[in-house]
Amino acid sequence: MDQMKERFAKLLLGEDMSGGGKGVSSALALSNAVTNLAASIFGEQGKLAPMAPERKARWRKEMDWLLSVTDHIVEFVPSQQKSKDGTNMEIMVTKQRKDLLVNIPGLRKLDTLLIDTLDNFGEEQEFWYVSKNDDPENESSRREGKWWHPKVKVPPNGLSETSRKWLLSEKEAVSQVLKAAMAINASVLSEIEVPESYIDSLPKNGRSSLGDSIYKSITVEYFDPANFLSSMDLSTEHKVLDLKNRIEASIIIWKRKMHHKEGKSSWGSAVSIEKRELFEERVETILHLLKYRFPGLPQSSLDISKIQDNKDIGHAILESYSRIIESLAFSILSRIEDVLHADSLAQSSSSNSDDDATRLSSAETPTLLDFMGWGIDPLKRSSIDMENLFKVDSDKKTSKPPVSPTPRPPIPELSDN
Repeated sequence: MDQMKERFAKLLLGEDMSGGGKGVSSALALSNAVTNLAASIFGEQGKLAPMAPERKARWRKEMDWLLSVTDHIVEFVPSQQKSKDGTNMEIMVTKQRKDLLVNIPGLRKLDTLLIDTLDNFGEEQEFWYVSKNDDPENESSRREGKWWHPKVKVPPNGLSETSRKWLLSEKEAVSQVLKAAMAINASVLSEIEVPESYIDSLPKNGRSSLGDSIYKSITVEYFDPANFLSSMDLSTEHKVLDLKNRIEASIIIWKRKMHHKEGKSSWGSAVSIEKRELFEERVETILHLLKYRFPGLPQSSLDISKIQDNKDIGHAILESYSRIIESLAFSILSRIEDVLHADSLAQSSSSNSDDDATRLSSAETPTLLDFMGWGIDPLKRSSIDMENLFKVDSDKKTSKPPVSPTPRPPIPELSDN
């Protein structure tokens, strides 16, 4: 009780401990509280291993506190009431807001699935971790800069077929959770109004935002988004994020120009509405591809502006909760990819030892781009229809490492709101 009082007191102060009323809004305070809690709980999750019981208990307890706010975000709905004399009349009653009523239980289910996935790796595994400082082989890592992550080790001949299939099934399940969390987060962010401060910072036309080279590539007569992305330099996270920021800015500019089509303001333009709608559709396609090809990207400038200026508490909780689930799912997916990468190298090394020199010289080794996902879609192998993705199956249990692979339960039904 004392912990809960302290937590909500800080939220009411809006992170201004002086009490001078200079704190952030309640929506941003709650969003920051969810983000900071997740960072303290999952920040050290560098391995595929169960969470410590005390950390798991703290996560569930404090998230229950923060999510309890949504129980009191309601809307009025009509309801029938029968009076003592037997007559029926319609009255208005309160009910939890629709988007929260549907998505909060769904996000809780996704949360549970990810924690259960980590728990599944508590039993005897065929892989293990060593500190990079203790690695005698001194191999180059595919994440060379991330020295804080331990290095995955597998048997000399790689994983067994059973273990490999089970690991791939876990990867598929986490990919579904990632897609679901991304869909909810994108939906919530689209509902938040674009802040005026962000609009004021934009140039007055889409060409200035995109740059001449990108603008010419998008406005050609025959446009292919796949060819466009292949022609762009997406070798680093910074370059991908920069492209995303430019595209989002151009979308906002073009939408505002269509609202000022009379040309009476500085947002007016001589370009026809039809062409602008075509350009907007093209850049939205590119933006969609970027989001699903690079799911681990940091937030864009537009997203940050929306989160900081948002005053809707329900949106703040849905956005922050879905964002940290998305981040955790991506982290687990990356750890699974680490194991599969080590297994692939072990198999390649084992097979090469029996080959002749010609085959050894022509053997193709996976590159950094192959396993980091830069330039390819890390979720491309998951072709599950989004409608099937959200089917509810509450009776199934989360699978444990089996003798033969066991299917995972499907993802719960979520709202498009």
